[in-house]
Amino acid sequence: MAEQISTETHVVTVTPAAIEKIQALLVEKNIQDYGLRVFVGGGGCSGLQYGMAFEPNPQETDTTTDFDGVRIIIDPVSLDYLRGARIDYVDNLMGGGFSIENPNAVSTCGCGHSFRTGEEQGSAGHQHGGGCNCG
Repeated sequence: MAEQISTETHVVTVTPAAIEKIQALLVEKNIQDYGLRVFVGGGGCSGLQYGMAFEPNPQETDTTTDFDGVRIIIDPVSLDYLRGARIDYVDNLMGGGFSIENPNAVSTCGCGHSFRTGEEQGSAGHQHGGGCNCG
């Protein structure tokens, strides 16, 4: 029997600035009924990296959370890495973009899109030379 889509209230938090930007992007792209998938994948200069993509329908095993009409979708594997994270949108003189403050990350790359958790801290092959190769 398939699991139902789980809706949790405090998996992640999303700032008002991020909610506003997501809503604006949904309207701009004419996809108001889509949700924002936030995920973690392998790669990046610190071992793991964040990703975001709009999609119309969550999978049965996804966790969804609603913030003022903005649906955030997280798959079960990414959920373990993102639990407790804060999604923000910052717009400054250097440009704008989404940022994720993640309490599960023990180190992050200078670009902020790549991170390492305590589980990878002692893993071979995850040496970070201080430079950021994220593009």
